[in-house]
Amino acid sequence: MAETRTEKKFQLRVITPTETKIDEQTSLVIMRCIDGAWGVLAGHDERSAVLDIGAVRIITDGVERRLAAYGGLAEVKDNVLTILTQEAHWPEDINHDRARAERENVARQMLEETTDVEVRRLEVMLRRALVQIEVSSYPVINK
Repeated sequence: MAETRTEKKFQLRVITPTETKIDEQTSLVIMRCIDGAWGVLAGHDERSAVLDIGAVRIITDGVERRLAAYGGLAEVKDNVLTILTQEAHWPEDINHDRARAERENVARQMLEETTDVEVRRLEVMLRRALVQIEVSSYPVINK
């Protein structure tokens, strides 16, 4: 008789000021934090972290989805991962061509700018464009 394997799950909530992007059970979330990547599984100890600009990988029943997040806070408590971010986009929410054009524009500006503040601002804009390109290149899977 074949053995069926059920994955342990936890609740994932990604919330922006204007909407809840996701509120469902999932198996694994991997996100980029300011001090490195952080993976969360069911039963994770309580912890919080500051998010960096990056793709949030959401894996449920062996299917991976990606969501672009642009910084924020993440907290695990009582088997719930809550991500609060100013902005988050699914692949279908991102204009891939616009993100590529933004990347090229920012790269050109970086060659011209000289102040540390301007260079840092452009680095953030570049990272954002790169994340949008990554996430928009990922297959669209029904949310």
